Amino acid sequence: MEVQHQVNRKAARGWRFFKSVCGICLLLLFSLASWSAAYFFIRYLLNALGSRPSDYVGQLFTQLVAFITSMGIMGTIGVIFRDKRMEMFRPMIDAMRRIAKGDFTVSIPPDERVPGQFGELVESINHMAIELNQMEKMRQEFISNVSHEIQSPLTSIGGFARILQSDELSREERMHYLGIIEKESARLSKLSENLLKLTSLESDHHPFERRRYRLDKQLRNVILACEPQWHEKGIDMDVSLEDVSIEADEDLLSQVWFNLLHNSIKFTPAGGTIGVRLKRNGQQAVVFVTDTGIGIPENDVAHIFERFYKADRSRNRSTGGSGLGLAIVKRIVEMHTGSVAVQSAPGAGTTFTVRLPALP
Repeated sequence: MEVQHQVNRKAARGWRFFKSVCGICLLLLFSLASWSAAYFFIRYLLNALGSRPSDYVGQLFTQLVAFITSMGIMGTIGVIFRDKRMEMFRPMIDAMRRIAKGDFTVSIPPDERVPGQFGELVESINHMAIELNQMEKMRQEFISNVSHEIQSPLTSIGGFARILQSDELSREERMHYLGIIEKESARLSKLSENLLKLTSLESDHHPFERRRYRLDKQLRNVILACEPQWHEKGIDMDVSLEDVSIEADEDLLSQVWFNLLHNSIKFTPAGGTIGVRLKRNGQQAVVFVTDTGIGIPENDVAHIFERFYKADRSRNRSTGGSGLGLAIVKRIVEMHTGSVAVQSAPGAGTTFTVRLPALP
């Protein structure tokens, strides 16, 4: 394919060179024809008038008439071709105006495309319109998702706040509703925090400080910090960590491990098992976080790292998720020139695999 592109580029350059040579030759022929016509016209005019000026004056008049004739003819041709060229560019101009007004469904039809060297420009306009249209759809989807995530807790808070205005509630009922309001407020706060964090990570202005440290020690500390959660559900932890050193932002990567481990704890039933393994594979540090949870449907696996995406199993409000955790994980790993993947099936558990550059 690359060889074919090179051949096409060479052929295009050769064709442009040939057209340039032909253009120069036509210009010379046109100049010669104009000068010859002016010369014979001046001679005829002088003979008709019976005048015999000097050779200098004759040449001067010849050059002047040749210049005026050439400019007149070239101007006429320029006007004709300008109108034709503007007609050729009209679809491009109209498309750019529609894009400027926010219409990203623009597409210049094949029968209206400008031929020759401007064809690539037309293709770029169509490609730009497609990309802008996709970005607009993503923006609308993002706004819709944020609105949905915010509306749910706000509705709960408003509803239970109205109930609390009743004087007939017992103290137990009142404390129960206050607890729900507090929980929903925490959800809003967490959503706002994750949105700000993801926006900062995607802006390329987030603080990023690399340093050398032991990845196995970091993973061990994260597992111990999550002990209250997995111990409460009676989950067994199967941990196998090789000694691996990396150079990374320790604070950012700790968020990756906390998010992955919290997900595993959240969706693993009581008495299940979570495995955390770290091994070196050549120049890579490979981390496996495996659980015996409910798994992810096959149709959802490909979208699990998208912002606000939730598999059907996690749409229960009791899980408290907003669909941003795995998007943050993916972004942080990519900032470290690594990769993250997931393997899962309903009822068969889930395995997240994170690969990062390892130090010798």
